[in-house]
Amino acid sequence: MKRKHYMLWAAIFVAGTIIISCGNKTKKTTQEPVDQEEISSVLEVDSLLAKADSLVKQKVVVEGVCTHICAHGGRKIFLMGSDDTQTIRIEAGEVGKFEQKCVNSIVRVTGTLVEDRIDEAYLQNWEEKLKAKAAEQHGKGEQGCSTEKQARGETANTPQKRIADFRSKIAKRKAKEGKEYLSFYHIEATSYEIVE
Repeated sequence: MKRKHYMLWAAIFVAGTIIISCGNKTKKTTQEPVDQEEISSVLEVDSLLAKADSLVKQKVVVEGVCTHICAHGGRKIFLMGSDDTQTIRIEAGEVGKFEQKCVNSIVRVTGTLVEDRIDEAYLQNWEEKLKAKAAEQHGKGEQGCSTEKQARGETANTPQKRIADFRSKIAKRKAKEGKEYLSFYHIEATSYEIVE
């Protein structure tokens, strides 16, 4: 009799456990959980530019206000940080082209940070192209894209004045840091999204 009593309680316990566990199944959602590591790794433009030399050739995620989209096919945008001296160029890369609605929106871009160096050899090559009338024109005339010039901190308007300005800045950097080149940075985008 005791044995039947134990078996009855065991059967009730097992049945109760099954009923409770079936009723408490967790529901799966189709939404993926937000990766907290990725959110914390989103850089603002100012932060990216401040440590750009240590991030070259690495995957970065940056967010800023899109101030300009290149009129030549939408293959470049410029993201601004705290002010217009904190700007970075974004090349479409794998993206193909950017949508016009990026302008005046907060845009988050994922891509690889690339360093562009301007040194004496670069400047001499530019001068040779000018002499041969083969300089690539971007923007109106040979003045260059005003947004890209602003991102580089340029103030000169003609190619010759731009070259002289770069030489002056290279000389100052050599005296201060021992580096005979200027570093500018851009991102080769692999994806982007309009945040706001």
